[in-house]
Amino acid sequence: MCGRFAKHFTWEQIHEFSHPLTRPEMMPNFEPRYNVCPTQTIDVVTQFEGESARSLSQMRWGLVPTWWKKSLKELPATFNARAETVAEKPMFRSAFKNKRCIIPASGYYEWTGEKGHRIPHYFTRRDGGLIGIAGLWDAWNPTGKPEDILLSCTMIIGPANEFVAPFHDRMPIILEREQFTDWLNAKSGTEVLKPAAKDLLQQRPVSTRVNSSRADTIDETLIEPITLH
Repeated sequence: MCGRFAKHFTWEQIHEFSHPLTRPEMMPNFEPRYNVCPTQTIDVVTQFEGESARSLSQMRWGLVPTWWKKSLKELPATFNARAETVAEKPMFRSAFKNKRCIIPASGYYEWTGEKGHRIPHYFTRRDGGLIGIAGLWDAWNPTGKPEDILLSCTMIIGPANEFVAPFHDRMPIILEREQFTDWLNAKSGTEVLKPAAKDLLQQRPVSTRVNSSRADTIDETLIEPITLH
């Protein structure tokens, strides 16, 4: 699974990553976050119906389907959706049909080692670019009032490639830029939900402070490499 990631990019970088992208008149600075956890708000690239350009939206990481009738406390973990079942599973199948998104990440974490001695590894693209993770989104409105609409999303994960497999048996589904349009427009299906090329990513062990979801998310030293003894 992918349950932790980092994002540290500028408007220029995100626009280059996903063009055409609607830019706000006043482009706010993105706050770097090096320890993003499920249920937090994240940046998501979408292309809403009827719009020619893509938008960068903020959504809860952990999809809440439109039909959900219970409280958020009763919602099972939905921050990841399995590529093998995403098109059929009730929690995700409606969003898979027409609510696609791409989640930009600078890198993501996986762990190795025994309980109590877990070592985080930070995975990034070898070319230094942003990782475009295939995702789904949905809108939930528990009260029917416009101001109470909650946008949420999930990352799609699949079997690990040869490079990631020694660290974890699953990895995010990573899309390349030429796949973005068909994915967002729901013109591509499960055939694109494949492991990334084995030479796409690189990894480095990083501080065990990442193990805690309470670690300071704006501390860039979290992704600095460490030496394993």
